[in-house]
Amino acid sequence: MKVSDILRVKGNTLYTVTPDEPLTQAIEIMDDRDIGSLVVMDHGDLVGMLTFREVIQAVRAGKGSVGETLVRTHMDDAPLTCTLETELDEVRRMMLERHARYMPVMNKRMLMGVISFYDVAKTVVDSQNFENKMLKAYIRAWPEADEADEDKARLG
Repeated sequence: MKVSDILRVKGNTLYTVTPDEPLTQAIEIMDDRDIGSLVVMDHGDLVGMLTFREVIQAVRAGKGSVGETLVRTHMDDAPLTCTLETELDEVRRMMLERHARYMPVMNKRMLMGVISFYDVAKTVVDSQNFENKMLKAYIRAWPEADEADEDKARLG
């Protein structure tokens, strides 16, 4: 399974901010949209990611306040990315290795969407459930052997 399969189901709604927006505005967007990340874009280019992890770090650094700081001060300016063709197993490995909860999906320099660790986990569980259902259906449809076949099998 590939990243393109996840985006096809999930959709590709994107929420972005610029690096020069106030962090308070980015936090409002995240809260209003109930999302855990924003893609930081500058003149059409991906320049970073802002997730709830960076927001919490900013609040802690400001001793409970983010003040007038800008997104660029706290964003991850080297986010992990993947492509539409990246295999799901590779995405899982990359996200686990970097403790990344969100990953922008790129097609060359064009942002195609963002997948979350939740999206990856849900896809794996859905795939396993489908496989289990198919295996159970196969087992239930197992052909019954007649007594003559069973006798031949026992006698060798």
